[in-house]
Amino acid sequence: MFGPDYDPSTHTSQLQSAGLRTRVIGVGTLENAAQAAVDLVADGVQLIELCGWFGPKGAAVIIDAVGDQVPVGFVTHGPDSIESLHALFGGE
Repeated sequence: MFGPDYDPSTHTSQLQSAGLRTRVIGVGTLENAAQAAVDLVADGVQLIELCGWFGPKGAAVIIDAVGDQVPVGFVTHGPDSIESLHALFGGE
């Protein structure tokens, strides 16, 4: 999850059930995200799903960071969401 003020060392959450553990990590930069992904893989994560902010270019950075060790996917947004996403993330 991206937010300009997120710090992956403190902005984390976890959900756990009998057979599944999900971790959400907030990052403020692609560099933070790449390091968090590497750390997750080292900790045994089996799948990485990125929020829509990453898009294909950001996802490529994460894929390069973790190689083929785990699948990496990202959320996409349709064209009807472009203006509201642009406003949300402060684009001009």
